[in-house]
Amino acid sequence: MPELKSYKIDTPQERLDRIIRRVREYEWHEMPVDGGWAYGANLDYMKEICGYWIGQFDWRAAEHELNQFPQYRVDVDGISIHCIEEKGSGANSRPLLLLHGWPGSVYEFLHIVDQLAHPEKYGGAEEDAFDVIVPSLIGYGFSDKPKRPMGPREMAGYMAGLMKTLGHENYVAQGGDWGALVAAWLGFDHAPHCGAVHLNMYGVRPGSTRPDVARTSMKPETADEIAWAKKIVANWSPESAYFQLQATKPQSLSYAMMDSPVGIAAWLCEKFNTWSDTDGDNIESCYTKDQLLTNIMIYCVTGTFNTASWLYRGLAEERSIAFPAGQRVEVPVGIAEYPKDVYSFPPERMVNAAYNVVHWNKMPRGGHFAALEEPEMFVNDLVEFGRKIR
Repeated sequence: MPELKSYKIDTPQERLDRIIRRVREYEWHEMPVDGGWAYGANLDYMKEICGYWIGQFDWRAAEHELNQFPQYRVDVDGISIHCIEEKGSGANSRPLLLLHGWPGSVYEFLHIVDQLAHPEKYGGAEEDAFDVIVPSLIGYGFSDKPKRPMGPREMAGYMAGLMKTLGHENYVAQGGDWGALVAAWLGFDHAPHCGAVHLNMYGVRPGSTRPDVARTSMKPETADEIAWAKKIVANWSPESAYFQLQATKPQSLSYAMMDSPVGIAAWLCEKFNTWSDTDGDNIESCYTKDQLLTNIMIYCVTGTFNTASWLYRGLAEERSIAFPAGQRVEVPVGIAEYPKDVYSFPPERMVNAAYNVVHWNKMPRGGHFAALEEPEMFVNDLVEFGRKIR
């Protein structure tokens, strides 16, 4: 069995000094009058958060928070994968793999790890405890960078290898954003070791039943499905430019971003604002500056903006957006549907064609970054799902 290497985040001071220097030296430019967030990241807010970054944000405090749980670097087929692992209370805690996406990181889950692992400390029941495993996806954060773009199905194979190496023979996979696709492929390709899947985003679709369009998604047929598809197109059209760029020419984007912490901050903040259930355009109605900057800094200190974006190109090359025709994830699947997620779930017929859904909660509020935005709802839903599949 490969050795588990304990890991602690400890960024060289020289790296931190360079990041702050680049932020301080940034030459600000123009924004359309009264542009707000409509044209992209709001100039006034970016000046505000960058001023805070320079004068008040404490990365060492963020490091201390990130280092509060045991962390490891685990070799899986020649790639070192970083993960947090907190053993749950009691003798029957079930392994739970929490999978982030873009533009997120392990930080999305940090504040709920203890509650999921030790529910009795928060007024819950010990028998609901999970062994919580939170990896950095390959190419993200503190994991190794791949040599080439990797798609979510291939990523799922490495995550299955991680869980095997950690000694978890049966586990639940949870994910949103890319994590939703990785979790879905874990439930499809790696059952029964992946014994259940929990999703807070619609990821891998049911496959088309037409042989002439194999490896594509099922087409909407009913009136409510067609209405859903039209709504998705309308909502997605003004949001899809980043996706097209990162799925086609991510390397061109990387030359600017890898040299500009402010550029990374703007690219990420705009998504956290647009994809969240904010009060108007007040991004801080959902997140604090410290939360936003900790996630941004993970990209900056590890130099992973480029390889994180490769996952989009990997999806395009792998063509893993749909299951084979007539096949689905047969292990139990739970769904937490948040109303302001940019990738909304379709009507039940289409979802059931792809997943064996045994649990579906429609949340009263919340958006794309559910664990960070609505932690209590997120934890309670996982606990409820865990009881159903226990």
